[in-house]
Amino acid sequence: MFFIDVQGTLISDEDKSPIAGSREFIEYLNSNKIPYMVITNNTKKASSDFYNYLTSIGFAFDFANYLDPLMLLESRVDKEAVAAYGAEEFLKTLQGMGYKLDYKNPKTVLIAIKENFSADEYAQMIDFLLSGAKLVGMHETSIYAKNNRRYPGVGAILKMLEFATSTSYEVVGKPSVAFYKEALDRLQQQDKSASFKKITIISDDVKGDLGGAKELGMKTVFVTSGKYRSAEEIVPFLEEHLKPDYVLSNMHSVLESLKGEML
Repeated sequence: MFFIDVQGTLISDEDKSPIAGSREFIEYLNSNKIPYMVITNNTKKASSDFYNYLTSIGFAFDFANYLDPLMLLESRVDKEAVAAYGAEEFLKTLQGMGYKLDYKNPKTVLIAIKENFSADEYAQMIDFLLSGAKLVGMHETSIYAKNNRRYPGVGAILKMLEFATSTSYEVVGKPSVAFYKEALDRLQQQDKSASFKKITIISDDVKGDLGGAKELGMKTVFVTSGKYRSAEEIVPFLEEHLKPDYVLSNMHSVLESLKGEML
């Protein structure tokens, strides 16, 4: 049984098109009745809109097999007085969910991804946190890849703000335990015997996704089709207990390994 990342794993960071073997991998799981969850850190589009996009480009799976941080947000963050930072799409999605944005006296500083955060935005975040606002990240990605460039991910920004203000933070999406437990609960609707130790997780974020998953006992597959151009950029520098169990080039390689019973 599988947890499967989306950006950089199923679809390209560059143009959001399917990566080689990704649709075929989902088809193989469906045909062989192998339980799985598609777990993404999508925050820009409403959950149903992003799911509909994935199905529109040929990914054949039910919404019951899908989970993103927006689906957990209302149970984790109060809707009143939120200073939210991220892409315009994210801010509009939050407002559509009923969140009240407040950049004067917020209770929560909520961070999503954007490639062009300004120094003034960071200064504002710091002031709010030092005034007692709590810090929440939509996820904890290590790197954000866009237009062939790589930017600090939400996880890197959270670490910076934690260091600057001594404020601890919470994470809604991957790799929070709450997110993975929710994904497990949903997987158990497909197979009651599902447990973390039976799950193989596939992702291009070896730090932001796979490290936390490995600590929960999951088997990890790192694909180099997204944030990193090769395993040599990152794997040698990881602590030994966080290194991935497998390193493969893309979902086509993952599918061939599964068919060959090497996973």
